[in-house]
Amino acid sequence: MYSSLWRLVVGVCASAFFSLGHAQTTQGAYPSKPVRIIVTVPPGGAADLIARTISNKLAIALNQPVVVENHPGASGTLAAALVAKAAPDGYTLLQNSITTHGIGPHLYQKLSYDPVKDFIPVSMLAQLPLIMTVNASLKFDSLQDLITAARQRPGQLAFASSGNGGAPHMAGELLKSIAGIDLLHVPYRGSGPAVADLVGGQVQIMFDAAPSLRPHIQSGKIKPLAVANKRRSLLMPELPTFGELGYPGVEVSLWYGLMAPAGTPVNIVNRLNSEITKILQASDTSERFLAQGIEPMSGSPDQAATFIRQESDRWGPVVRQVGVKVD
Repeated sequence: MYSSLWRLVVGVCASAFFSLGHAQTTQGAYPSKPVRIIVTVPPGGAADLIARTISNKLAIALNQPVVVENHPGASGTLAAALVAKAAPDGYTLLQNSITTHGIGPHLYQKLSYDPVKDFIPVSMLAQLPLIMTVNASLKFDSLQDLITAARQRPGQLAFASSGNGGAPHMAGELLKSIAGIDLLHVPYRGSGPAVADLVGGQVQIMFDAAPSLRPHIQSGKIKPLAVANKRRSLLMPELPTFGELGYPGVEVSLWYGLMAPAGTPVNIVNRLNSEITKILQASDTSERFLAQGIEPMSGSPDQAATFIRQESDRWGPVVRQVGVKVD
C-alpha cells in the first residue's frame, strides 16, 4: 500500500512539474513580439537591401514582424552602441559591418561599446568586394595610368569615400601606402552624395561596391579600373584584381553580419542562426544578392566569431601603418 501511495505521489508531482515547465516554455517562447534589426546606414544601398531581404523572410520564419531600423552616424558606431546597451533577449539585433567590428575599433579613440565583450555573433550575412572607379573624363585606361598621374601631381587627385573610417576610405589609404602615391581624401555622408560628385567630376576617384557604381559604369560616366579582391567580380569578370596588376595588398570588401547583445540566450542565437542560414541558402535570396554583386555568407555563430576576429586582427596593423585616426 505504501509503495502504491508513493508511486501516486511521484506521478502527481511529475505531472505537475511537466505542466508547469510546459506553461513556462509556452509563455517564454521566442519570439513573442516584433524583432528589430538595427542597420548602420541610411535607407537605400546594399546594406539596407541585405537587411530588408533577410528581415522579410525572417518575419515569416519567426511568425513575428521583423523591423529594420536605420541608425546612421559615426561610421556605424552609433548603431552598435545602441544595440550593445539593449536587453539581451533577442529582440534587438545589429547588422554589424567591417566598420563597427573590423576597422572601427582601431580607428576611433573612444568607443562607447566593446566590440567583443558587448556582443555575441549570430551569423555572417554577405560581402561585397570594393571596386575602384574614376570619372570618365580623366581618360585613364588602366590603374597604372592613374598611379603615374598621381605621382606627377601629388595631392591633386581626390578620392571620395562614404565617410571617415569606412572601408572605401581605408581602401584608398591602402592604395596610397602600397603604391607610394599621394591622394586627397574627401569624405561624404554616405555613398549617394559621394558617387554623385564622382559622376559630376568634383572628385576623380572612388572605391565602392558594385550596387552604387554599376549604373554609372554602364552609362559611361565613370570607369572601373580594378577590383579589391582576391578573385574577379561576379558582375564584371573582365575587371582585373589589384593583385593581378601588381598590388596584392589592396583587398577590401564590405561585409555584414548579425549580432545580438552579449548575454542573449544560446537557444535564441541558435534559432536565429538556423533560420538565417536557410534564408541565405534559398535560391531566390542568392539570385537576388548575386544580381547586385552581393556574395551571400553563412555559417555557425562560432564561424562568424572567427571571421570577425580575423578581420579585426587584420585591420589593426593596417590602421597603424597608414596612420589614420578618427576622433
